[in-house]
Amino acid sequence: MKIGVIISSNDAETSWNALRYANFALGQKDEVKIFFMGKGVEYQKISTEKFNTVEQAEKLMQAGGKIYACGSCMKSREQEGSDMCPISTMKDMYDIVKESDKMVTF
Repeated sequence: MKIGVIISSNDAETSWNALRYANFALGQKDEVKIFFMGKGVEYQKISTEKFNTVEQAEKLMQAGGKIYACGSCMKSREQEGSDMCPISTMKDMYDIVKESDKMVTF
């Protein structure tokens, strides 16, 4: 199954749980794509020892999951793109929604 996950929260626990869910889905042999938008693009900055969003994102990418991040949202927060937070577009988000069998939002 193809699962799309949209994360728009900068709450560490919410983002962490969304990433844990995505990692679980990958473990079930599903294809997973995550799109960070709005406050969600801050997931690297909000990582804590208890809610380590960076660790979960690294695990996701190592397992074959894909991460995308809204370029406009990043620009408005003066963030640079990176492997863990690649600049993407609304077309990328549209494609994820269109191609996914199921969508989950956090």
